[in-house]
Amino acid sequence: MVMKIPFVDLRSQYEQLKPQINARIDQVLEHGAYVMGPEIAELECQLSEYCNVKHAITCSSGTDALLLGLMAYDVGPGDAVFTTPFTFFATAEAIALVGATPIFVDIDHRTFNIDPERLEEAIRRVNQSRKLRSRGILPVNLFGLPANYDQIDPLAREHALFVLEDAAQSFGAKHGNQASCSLGDISATSFFPAKPLGCYGDGGAVFTNDDALAEKILSIRIHGMGQNKYDNVRIGLNARMDSIQAAVLLVKLGIFDDELKKRRHLAEAYDQCLRDLVETPFTPDGMSSSWAQFSVLSDHREIMIGALAEQGIPVQVYYRIPCHLSRALGHLGYKPGDFPVTEEVSSRIFSLPMHPYLDDGIAARIRSVLQDVLHGVSRTVG
Repeated sequence: MVMKIPFVDLRSQYEQLKPQINARIDQVLEHGAYVMGPEIAELECQLSEYCNVKHAITCSSGTDALLLGLMAYDVGPGDAVFTTPFTFFATAEAIALVGATPIFVDIDHRTFNIDPERLEEAIRRVNQSRKLRSRGILPVNLFGLPANYDQIDPLAREHALFVLEDAAQSFGAKHGNQASCSLGDISATSFFPAKPLGCYGDGGAVFTNDDALAEKILSIRIHGMGQNKYDNVRIGLNARMDSIQAAVLLVKLGIFDDELKKRRHLAEAYDQCLRDLVETPFTPDGMSSSWAQFSVLSDHREIMIGALAEQGIPVQVYYRIPCHLSRALGHLGYKPGDFPVTEEVSSRIFSLPMHPYLDDGIAARIRSVLQDVLHGVSRTVG
């Protein structure tokens, strides 16, 4: 019988941290402040210090973090926000939820992140048409790798656009000397359990160095609250983080850097073992990934997925259907062929198990399986 390994191993992490996590949760149960308890302010302080950002504001999910950022800029109907079609649907969904229009831009074929040259073309095209107001750029740091902010930021300044960094997958990554979650005018991250830093439910955070934006986000987070919760000065959300989730994150943050090192070690092992069998991820000079996923490309994806599954090695495909081809956004009029790089990548990509509790011997095990697949393919073609 083949022993199946976990794609994400939260059980091993919990066993390592069990006494501390249980003690922290017990403290919440004792004081009874289940929403906005003292753990929230403690976590926000630690997140702010970790990312070197003035304000860290926790919230109920990564999706709500994006919404809080967009609502802080009063984005709404008639506004255009530029983003990538190769991302989890929540990125585009948040733009649509505030009534704005997502303008998709194709990706760079090596990083899978938004292509700055195509971004510039898209901005100029929207500005020339005058059908929508260009308001902001929402880059995604896909799979843990920051987008190219060296090129994105000058474009934003030139066209008076805000930058909302979607760092849902990249907490812990670096762009030069800057931490992810400090790369936008506002940054948003997710603490979904499978993320590099995850809680035991949904959770997220918003980061900014702008005092006025931070004050507005704090208000929007609790129903547009003014001086108190019954003084509603704007339309807002119920987007608070639960105290128990903050308690869990406080414990996990203590071992996060060590877990990042282990993720990077595994990524190096994967790259060395697999680079001649599949297209392995590209990391530009001066950047580091948090390795939320290790995603590879192959023309033989489905055969490889099947062969790995037979050996107890799970994989995931992020993302089979790009956002521009989703039925929910069909009214935007995008069609197959509009973003050829995105569509080509989505047809060939798959992600291997990636977490700090994997022995790097898994890389050699996967290599053996993929070698057998490619030998079989070559015999068939021959």
